[in-house]
Amino acid sequence: MSLTPIVLLLMLLHGWVGWRLAPSLAAWSPPAAVLLWIFLAASLVLMPLAFTGRRRRTGGALATGATWAGLIGMGLFSTLFVLTLLRDAMLVAALLATLAAGLAGAGWVSLEPGMIASAVAVPVLALLATAWGFWNARRTASVVRVDVPIAGLPEALHGFSVAQISDIHVGPTIGHGYLQRIVDRVNALGADMVAITGDLVDGQVDELRAHVAPLARLVSTHGSFFVTGNHEYYSGAHAWISELRALGVQVLLNEHRVLHHEGAAENLPDGVALHRDTEMVVVAGVADFSAHHFDASHRSDPHAAIRGAPAGVRLRLLLAHQPRSALAATGAGFDLQLSGHTHGGQFWPWMYFVRYQQPFTAGLRKLGDLWVYTNSGTGYWGPPKRFGVASEITHLR
Repeated sequence: MSLTPIVLLLMLLHGWVGWRLAPSLAAWSPPAAVLLWIFLAASLVLMPLAFTGRRRRTGGALATGATWAGLIGMGLFSTLFVLTLLRDAMLVAALLATLAAGLAGAGWVSLEPGMIASAVAVPVLALLATAWGFWNARRTASVVRVDVPIAGLPEALHGFSVAQISDIHVGPTIGHGYLQRIVDRVNALGADMVAITGDLVDGQVDELRAHVAPLARLVSTHGSFFVTGNHEYYSGAHAWISELRALGVQVLLNEHRVLHHEGAAENLPDGVALHRDTEMVVVAGVADFSAHHFDASHRSDPHAAIRGAPAGVRLRLLLAHQPRSALAATGAGFDLQLSGHTHGGQFWPWMYFVRYQQPFTAGLRKLGDLWVYTNSGTGYWGPPKRFGVASEITHLR
């Protein structure tokens, strides 16, 4: 796909922001207006470089620095653009109010002080939001603990726990150290199983093999399970499936595994023999909702994923990258679906728009008899920025 239309659009958007802010900034401080134009020019050059270079980790320090700068600039410009829009909306409202007051004989009020103050506030707020968002994105995700009330759950499965990680996006700005910290935090949970719900990588196996190696050190009672996300298909899904299996991660492509879970006996009186009940758990996984566009044999199918499962299973868990897989999962008899994909919107104000593409944005929701948990992302995509939406490692019980 040609980048020309994207570059032309970026030129228009950058020019519009400069046109709306620079005159008022110049009235306050001419150097501030010059700095704004310098940033906009640099952003216009670096942002396309971040798009074209984001999959390459082998271009040297200069290419790496340009990618970092372009992605940070992308996050800063996004907030700058949105705040400029909001500023214009407030100025229009103020102008209408002033016109109404003047026509009513209350006198005219100059808007110039407000225009200058708001023009200064917009880049200041954008910088603060980007700095805070960068810190939030680069720190190790916090653990979010969630209790899921499954009806009719046998006693042996009470407390069965899943550590879910999703949407890490190992690639241009996320590497071995970042993933190792996530693995260490997951291992500290002592979960019964680990679920990796897609979009693990942004790049080819040959580029990123060493950076995903920490996944081999994940520890849980029943092992680690993975389903593909859309970004795996952008990055060579078949090669990644082989690589993950070599690391000891079980990849589920419209298929399931049966876990025989031994429930813990608690508060036994002295002298009473220890007895543990064993119950089955079905862990199923589907390929990404859009996988059939890349490989027809990977068409996402929750019904196929659970076909042949034992009839007496009392907990049926589905791993599906996109929340919208829940519409098909409800008819397949699952109790709980774990998803990701949305990043919870990642940073303001985009969390308010995810709902128009997915049925659930974040957290625990219910669709009919099916519980759906949507992880807000353990890493980030594109700009290293999380503002208003925290990254998470989910510990579901």
